[in-house]
Amino acid sequence: MNKAESSDIENCFKTLKMSRINRINMADVVVLNTCVVRQHAENKVLGMLGYLKGVKKDNPVMRIIVTGCFVHDEMALLKKLFPHIDLFFKPGEIDKLKEWLFSEYVAHPGEINDIQPKNVPVSVYLPIIQGCNNFCSYCIVPYRRGRERSRKLSEILEQAERLVGAGAREIVLVGQNVNAYGKDIEEKPDLSKLLTQLNGIDGLKRIRFLTNHPKDMKSDLIEAIASLNKVCHHLCLPLQSGDDHILYLMNRSYSYSEYKSLIYDIRTVVPDIAISTDVIVGFPGETDGEFFNTYHALKELRFDAVHVASYSTRPGTRASIEFTDDIDESVKRQRLHAIEALQYEILLEINTNLIGKDLEVLVEGKKDHNWFGRTYNDKIVFFPFDGDITGKLVTVRVESATPWALKGTAIEIDN
Repeated sequence: MNKAESSDIENCFKTLKMSRINRINMADVVVLNTCVVRQHAENKVLGMLGYLKGVKKDNPVMRIIVTGCFVHDEMALLKKLFPHIDLFFKPGEIDKLKEWLFSEYVAHPGEINDIQPKNVPVSVYLPIIQGCNNFCSYCIVPYRRGRERSRKLSEILEQAERLVGAGAREIVLVGQNVNAYGKDIEEKPDLSKLLTQLNGIDGLKRIRFLTNHPKDMKSDLIEAIASLNKVCHHLCLPLQSGDDHILYLMNRSYSYSEYKSLIYDIRTVVPDIAISTDVIVGFPGETDGEFFNTYHALKELRFDAVHVASYSTRPGTRASIEFTDDIDESVKRQRLHAIEALQYEILLEINTNLIGKDLEVLVEGKKDHNWFGRTYNDKIVFFPFDGDITGKLVTVRVESATPWALKGTAIEIDN
């Protein structure tokens, strides 16, 4: 979400013929797009705000803008605590930035309101829903980004058309709970309908979406993944824990058996789908047995990627009020490393089985003399090739594999 919003913010400044520079103290405007999902992240924001206060003292004409999840409803309090900040605006409230730019730089309103991206990356993020209604006990997002608010389907399609016209070949739909899209709109245009509409855009080659909540993963969405040719066979579906008691304390609204059944249903309809997940270890009160249930779940379900994190108290969440962070940090590290080691073995086996296969790759760019891109199932592939093939679909024969990436030779290029 932050990457997508940062891109929109940058486009606003580009409209005014402003461009990025690398030295903060030389900037006319500094924009801080914040993530505070963890307390450590919020501490970094506070540190940066203190640093910028000193920078602005030496350069009083500098303007400082803060957005992202650090910006909450108590705007007057923020302005009182940080008087050196010229503008606060909430995530997704790009219109407030446009209004400020108009008043600050006396731009013609139409210049800012009609932002047309001139050139964009091959793969771009497109936010379709803000906020979350789930209130998982460890999560600050509903308190900072608010309840779920879906964008109009027509608005999303119009932006997608513009992005493709500017060079995008893959669109990644994003939201804190992306598969809840449309519930709050009277017409109820759910995610499967949106995917169907996007699938018809000429020039668009692939569509992805993240992140999903298991409770909103309905059969029509699974069928859309299976039937729409541009929708990638890749799904991010956070588990968080394989133990029912911990899931209850997390307020995740499903049991492990229900989650496992959902994975079975998805893989039955889309056999080649790659599924990634998120897991938290060391949640308050988590016993060795409860951790083992999570470990066993990951061994049983064999995900294509596991994003694992140790629990840390986030002030303002229900867990910070109701539970004590009583798991020793050394135990958290042991559990995290155990899952990382397990996933290393699983991924190496999954990727090794792809050696010798021909995979279609959407080329995103070049790194260390090799082109790179992702497969239909979200595998990163590197391969050498002479000439510019950015945005092309290339068939690559896989010759070697690590747990994190594949490498091979290009055998066919789609013009």
